[in-house]
Amino acid sequence: MLSTFVSVVWESFLGTLNYYKASFLFQVPWYQNYAYGLLVISLVVWALEIAFPWRKNQAVFRKDFFLDLGHMMFNFFLFSAAISGFYALAENGFAAVGIQIDSFALLSLQSLPVGIQLLLFFVLLDFVQWITHVALHRFEWLWRFHQLHHSVKEMGFAAHFRYHWMENVLYKPLKTIAIMLLGGFEPEQAYIVHFAAITIGHLNHANLGFTYGPLKYLLNNPVMHLYHHAKALPEDHPYGVNFGISLSVWDYVFNAAFVPKKDPDLELGYEGDENMPSGFLRQQSYGFNKRS
Repeated sequence: MLSTFVSVVWESFLGTLNYYKASFLFQVPWYQNYAYGLLVISLVVWALEIAFPWRKNQAVFRKDFFLDLGHMMFNFFLFSAAISGFYALAENGFAAVGIQIDSFALLSLQSLPVGIQLLLFFVLLDFVQWITHVALHRFEWLWRFHQLHHSVKEMGFAAHFRYHWMENVLYKPLKTIAIMLLGGFEPEQAYIVHFAAITIGHLNHANLGFTYGPLKYLLNNPVMHLYHHAKALPEDHPYGVNFGISLSVWDYVFNAAFVPKKDPDLELGYEGDENMPSGFLRQQSYGFNKRS
């Protein structure tokens, strides 16, 4: 039994590593090449930061720029490969007791037009992530891990992936539940949603000052997200504001939106952020101590 478990985990881990290897060697279709997709999106958003900086005095190589790149590489590639085996193991375990990926389906995407498939897939996954994000702020034991993301002092695109590996452990199962509700089916063109989410997330953390005009009530944006990272919080929102990932609409619907003005010079962080260690390994191991 143990050997079977180890085999499932190991094979999934190797499969993920081989996928990344094939991606780097251009052996997968371009629309499935998330490795170079991440690189291109990062370079484009960084170029926008350099050309149109909102905070004029912020250096191109801002504080913790390379540290955040390290977090990005770790979370996007290494840890996702490491944890893939455990999700494969969980899937096998559920299957063994008769629970399939479509067991809790509320509707089947396969019967819908492609455009509707992608829209529902995008909206439901974003809502699930919004709920998860609220929980990361609301519950103290989760907040200890999320503090790493909020320890950034100068915002830039790479801060998007400055987060603790435990957040991957939390987000992925809930995203899987969302897929199960959609009939266990991920649209063939889901890469559009994934690339869009990466782009919006990079832009939200970038040194840029736009809001999409009237669409700011629908889409999260750099001005709105900067208030999410502000050290000073409104008295009536002690756990935070502007929890949107890609969409801002959830914050407006559930009264969590707060954008009093465009202020590029907000002090970022949280009370006690001076206790966040400075090194990559120490940051990724932070949060397990209740005194964190």
